[in-house]
Amino acid sequence: MSSGFVSLIAFVIILSGAFVGAALRRALPNDQLSTDAKDIVRLGTGLVGTIAALVLGLLIASAKSSYDTQSSQVHHMTADIVLLDQLLEQYGPEARPVRDVMRQAIGPLVERLWWEKQSPAAKDAPFEATPIAKDVFVRIGELTPTTEAQRSLKTRAIQVSTELAQTRLALFVQAGSSIPMPFLAVLIFWLAIIFASFSLFAPLNPTLLAALVVFALSASAALFLILEMGEPFVGLMQIPSAPLRNALAPLGA
Repeated sequence: MSSGFVSLIAFVIILSGAFVGAALRRALPNDQLSTDAKDIVRLGTGLVGTIAALVLGLLIASAKSSYDTQSSQVHHMTADIVLLDQLLEQYGPEARPVRDVMRQAIGPLVERLWWEKQSPAAKDAPFEATPIAKDVFVRIGELTPTTEAQRSLKTRAIQVSTELAQTRLALFVQAGSSIPMPFLAVLIFWLAIIFASFSLFAPLNPTLLAALVVFALSASAALFLILEMGEPFVGLMQIPSAPLRNALAPLGA
């Protein structure tokens, strides 16, 4: 499910809690809405609110950490591609075919990386490098250096291409949301309880209802941001693919 749809469901459930509280207020006899009962409910709601705030903070921190990690890995991959191309350029004209294949490999790499983050079937499939990516690695290994400088450049190129493959694998294993849905469901339940307590001891009126709508919208917006950061290759906050796609300029004739 998309983060927007989940957030909309959360908004409806959280706001419904307020209407459940209002219904209980009308259904319960007055002797069960005494001052002592109000104090106990408020204390319990305060406890639930504190726990919910802590969990919400942890979810935000976890989602932000996941987003920053994957964004950093994409930047690192982009830098490695540029560095590898520069090493091959220094190697000499013999590496020109490898550089040509590298430019052909970037497009499929970007499309597969962003696609597999969106496709449930791809997330369950085993990792397999694209044929053109394998060809780049093989061609680098087949380079035959004739000078000490070329041998050093080839060794460095193999090292960078290996690091590039490791970063790609790290991105693959991180596919999927970092936020467990049961965890999110419990948080939404807690928020619904808090909203039910708001209207349990105070009659709903237009001002209070408008305030509750704003509060529910704010809570669901926080959940939306958490879900968006948990899926950094889709949605409104997705990591841009343009820097990686345009990492290498076309080779001249």
